[in-house]
Amino acid sequence: MINIKEHATLSILNHSCAHMLAQAVKRLYPRAKFWVGPCIKEGFYYDIDLGEAVLREEDLEQISKEMKKIVKENKLIKRKELTKQEAFTLFHEDPYKMDLIENLKDDEIITAYTQGEFTDLCHGPHVESTKLLKHFKLLKVSGAYYKGDSKNKMLQRIYGVCFESEEDLEKHLHLLEEAKERDHRKLGKDLDLFMSDDLVGRGLPMFLPNGYIIWEELENYIKRKERKLGYAHVMTPCVGNVELYKTSGHWDHYKENMFPAMEMDGESFVLRPMNCPHHMMIYANKLHSYKDLPVRIGEIAHDFRYEASGAVKGIERARHFCQNDAHLFVTKQQIKSEFKAVVDLIFDVYKDFHITDYRCILSLRDPEDKEKYHPDDAMWDQAENELREVLKELNIEYTEEIGEAAFYGPKLDVNVKPAVGNEITLSTCQLDFCLPSKFHLKYIDQDGMKRTPVVLHRAILGSLDRFIAYIIEETKGVLPLWLSPVQINIIPVNCTYHLDYANTIKEMLREKGYRVELDVRDEKLSYKMRESQTRKIPYTLILGDQEQENETISFRRHGEKKTETLSQTAFVSYIQQKIESKDMNF
Repeated sequence: MINIKEHATLSILNHSCAHMLAQAVKRLYPRAKFWVGPCIKEGFYYDIDLGEAVLREEDLEQISKEMKKIVKENKLIKRKELTKQEAFTLFHEDPYKMDLIENLKDDEIITAYTQGEFTDLCHGPHVESTKLLKHFKLLKVSGAYYKGDSKNKMLQRIYGVCFESEEDLEKHLHLLEEAKERDHRKLGKDLDLFMSDDLVGRGLPMFLPNGYIIWEELENYIKRKERKLGYAHVMTPCVGNVELYKTSGHWDHYKENMFPAMEMDGESFVLRPMNCPHHMMIYANKLHSYKDLPVRIGEIAHDFRYEASGAVKGIERARHFCQNDAHLFVTKQQIKSEFKAVVDLIFDVYKDFHITDYRCILSLRDPEDKEKYHPDDAMWDQAENELREVLKELNIEYTEEIGEAAFYGPKLDVNVKPAVGNEITLSTCQLDFCLPSKFHLKYIDQDGMKRTPVVLHRAILGSLDRFIAYIIEETKGVLPLWLSPVQINIIPVNCTYHLDYANTIKEMLREKGYRVELDVRDEKLSYKMRESQTRKIPYTLILGDQEQENETISFRRHGEKKTETLSQTAFVSYIQQKIESKDMNF
């Protein structure tokens, strides 16, 4: 983990390097105008108006050469304070800088930094000299609307990164290459898992046959676990009346993240962003006794949220996704035992997927934020203290984060650290005293009195879509046998002499429920073997004279060159054990 001092140093380096980039661009494109060049978590970028000139990736090399010249020139970087009028005079030829200055307060201290012939607006701080910026790399060029508004002009954005040493830069570039290899969007395309098309809509991915197999296997996997724990699964509609979300509070607290309402027959409907209101209504469908509780309602539910266009990322963050959702209706006395059962289920699933790098977070409200959270201090104090007590009794290490709670209650978030990139939240369990009251939910206690249940909102896999993206990137697309769309690929050595035996093996394996393909194309054996590896199929069977004569199976595991031979019975027993154990290796 990077410490605060290191982060500050990198920020200064990257901010300074953004100015050096702008200076180099100005030398090469004298008519260039500059909008903003901030330091970001991944390095820096600069948005530039080059008029008619269009940058390509290959142009970055020329810009880099000019930046290296500036490094060798060892230009001192000098800070200067300006009045607003002085700033207007200095940047009068750049409409983008003029816009920035116009929006500053009249008495605000404005600072500019100069290196050689180039001066730019900036709060700073910067390094002392350009010679300290030699360990940089320009990464890519893309388009970016002025002020992020699609109604404005499209500018050109150059991304880069800068480090203190060549070693740190190389490490970072290696991580970027690793991230490219693991990117679920690339692997999803290469392995025919899912697709998207703007004609369907941005952020609305479609699962192809291979991808849907993974999706369906995960659905069956988690449902089996939940059924053993007493969950009952339901199916509810993907739309709901606006009044439903006004009752729950989502309309007031979450409307900006929802698709616009649809008016029909005098009613307003919305695509649902979450499932709790529907499940509340299912619970309210009949009167419950304390003997019925806990009631555990689960659903693999289709949800819709209007994510910003720039935030959409493959199936990791989309506008349509499917949650592994459930709502547990419990008495106050059952909170601890049911919460523990949810936590146990989370860690049981993590064990199956070999997830070991995670941390637990108690997400709390911000008491100062009166808009985001349901206004009931007593309820919040009770709920947060209940969760703290449960976590401590379960001996779960956790950190607290203010302002990360749901609007109706605190929650436990489990964040995992992927092989590359920032940590993501996979699992969550939320404690809710609020919605049961809003929906007037009741049960008859043992003393005959009507009581309000408490609800645990929980998601183990989070959304199936995001979980699939996570697993694809963790495994580089080399999925465990039980999840692989194609588990076994059969290649007859000669399709004239060995096809009948290959078909016999294929039918035998399919009858046992395995996902099998038979490659009968008129291609060389070596070509078929390489392609089977490229498609990341766990087992490739090679069937020739000896296998046919001895009724055996010769196979290679993905990523290996060694060929093994087993009897048909032994091979079936072997792969069945791999599937049942959820083995992540072949």
